[in-house]
Amino acid sequence: MSYWTKKDFNVFKKEGLEARMEGLETHIRPKFHELGAHFSDELAAKLGHEMFPHVAKHARRTVNPPKDSWVAFAPYKRGYKALPHFQIGLWESHLFVILAVIYEAPTKSAIADRLGKKTSLITSLPSDFLIAGDHMKPDAEPITKPTTSHYLTRLRTIKKGELVIGRHLNVDEAAALSKKEFYQFVDETFEELLPLYREMTSLN
Repeated sequence: MSYWTKKDFNVFKKEGLEARMEGLETHIRPKFHELGAHFSDELAAKLGHEMFPHVAKHARRTVNPPKDSWVAFAPYKRGYKALPHFQIGLWESHLFVILAVIYEAPTKSAIADRLGKKTSLITSLPSDFLIAGDHMKPDAEPITKPTTSHYLTRLRTIKKGELVIGRHLNVDEAAALSKKEFYQFVDETFEELLPLYREMTSLN
């Protein structure tokens, strides 16, 4: 039996804030809470410090329904946006498992400088990993030296610059995986991203 279903992704086709939030509550959030409990423990064991799950609440929305949703993982209980963080989430078109530094992170230019000296941490990732510069858009592109350089420059110099790296599964690919297979996919993705995360969060 598959872990994700097309019904989960179809939540993002529901018209109106109330209907979509109800769909999120019914179909998607229970899985995010389950994933949050499991992978916060997994990441904590690998990193040697506590990691907290943060399931998106979309609480500030009053009109526009969310176009995506997620569970994020960070070492701070009260929030994650100011820190490099992992996410598992859905758009209508695909599922994503990523590591992100978003515009709220006060250390993002220092992170860009650090990664600029170790770009192989990004460019040596497996060929199905993707890179992007805006966590609020579903698009991402293959990792190359030019795309890596481009997004690191934006992270360093542009106020809204971000860095998002990870893997996607389209709806059919996600719906074909059992729970065990999906958990393995997430495990493998996080394992590949951990050296990059450690570099992002290094104080040296």
